[in-house]
Amino acid sequence: MIWIAMDDPVPAAVLVPLVGRPDGITVLLMQRTDHLNDHAGQISFPGGKAEPGDNNPVATALRETREEIGLSEKYIRIMGLLDDYETVTGFRITPVVSTVSDGFNLALDSREVSGVFEVPLDFICNPLNHQICTRTVNGIAGRYFVFEYKTHYIWGATAGMLMNLYQRLKIQ
Repeated sequence: MIWIAMDDPVPAAVLVPLVGRPDGITVLLMQRTDHLNDHAGQISFPGGKAEPGDNNPVATALRETREEIGLSEKYIRIMGLLDDYETVTGFRITPVVSTVSDGFNLALDSREVSGVFEVPLDFICNPLNHQICTRTVNGIAGRYFVFEYKTHYIWGATAGMLMNLYQRLKIQ
């Protein structure tokens, strides 16, 4: 949820990797390390802010995914974009949805990523798992989505983008 509209948000992109598993489709997520200045310990998609050499949000998402979790582009097939998501920290994030084919290996950047895990897409698409919480930032109360999957607390921008994915899949 957006509490404050930013005049000039920083462009960023994330990859929303969907992995086909024998039991169904999962969403690959990562946990950020606890020592980072921004979003320490939070669960997120691989991604980050656009750099001058990035031609578009897809290029940003692919570059950041390779840097953070070592997922090679040869395993990624881009499916499309979700709605941009503006954060209270001043970013306009473009979520890039992709499939990830079998046989991939990951090489985590230990400075940024403490681990990765997968959440079943069926879990994300079950309304019983959709929570809404309230938080006050800069004196303004705002609502945000939360998913609690096993020991993982997925909230904020990541949960908001997952809800956008759910809404898109729901109308298909």
